[in-house]
Amino acid sequence: MPNAPATPSNLYPSLYYDDAPRAIEFLCRAFGFEKRMVVPGPDGTVRHSELSLGSGVLMVASVKAERGLKSVRAAGGVTGAVCARVADPDAHFARAKAAGAVITQPLKDEDYGSRGYMCEDPEGQQWYFGTYSPGAWWDGNDPHAGKH
Repeated sequence: MPNAPATPSNLYPSLYYDDAPRAIEFLCRAFGFEKRMVVPGPDGTVRHSELSLGSGVLMVASVKAERGLKSVRAAGGVTGAVCARVADPDAHFARAKAAGAVITQPLKDEDYGSRGYMCEDPEGQQWYFGTYSPGAWWDGNDPHAGKH
């Protein structure tokens, strides 16, 4: 049944890379993603892929110029970041750093209760890994209201 949800996640970010095969290997090695499916395209490109991290799913593909889908590098700047909750940010940080991720914010305890760090992958895509879990303050009890 192709339209039945296969994961508990209902949000599937898609990222486009100049060298998608290399990016997929890096994401798995450095960040712990698990390669679930890769659909090859012409000339060593990736038409579509699905990677998982916990219950989250990330789709990665080669750039698609005909549709205006560019890599961060080709776009000339970062327009967003992917944030992921990890159980052990210290171990994750060590793994990512050892694999060559560019650390842009060192591992630290945030004033809002998370412990995490920010980094870039080899093509400049921004990532945050930590213990932050969206929704913790949705009940209106945010002591930092108006400070975000």
